[in-house]
Amino acid sequence: MKILVPVDGSAHSKEALKVAMDFVKTKGAEVLVISVVAHIGGLVVDHEISPSRRERITAGFEKIAEDAVKDACAIMSAENITSSCTKTIVTSISVPDAIIDFVEKEQIDLVIMGSRGLSPSARFKMGSVASQVVRDCPCSVYLVKTPAV
Repeated sequence: MKILVPVDGSAHSKEALKVAMDFVKTKGAEVLVISVVAHIGGLVVDHEISPSRRERITAGFEKIAEDAVKDACAIMSAENITSSCTKTIVTSISVPDAIIDFVEKEQIDLVIMGSRGLSPSARFKMGSVASQVVRDCPCSVYLVKTPAV
């Protein structure tokens, strides 16, 4: 069984990773961890910022994504699940589409993800990433609604 855990560094994505690790321990699943960086080039805002500033913003997003993947892999490593961690960072205009494309390409059996990420305001503009993945994903999606306290 191949499980995909999209991470963004939020508490919800870390809880989703814990659920995925339980699948590894109980079912021998393989976990792939990705983080998607939203590409800002070509958007309306693209005309309002300089190319150098856009590059700095993108580099900042890529650093956050890289840190989220590294943290997820470190959490898995602490539980002796290092061989199951595949580090991938995807840059895309649409975060949900990038996740779904990855699912199809890698023939993922299950996506485990947090119901909320780091950008709550985006949910009102275009619908949450989680809801779009649930709606359009070809495999089952396990949503982690609230982190354990």
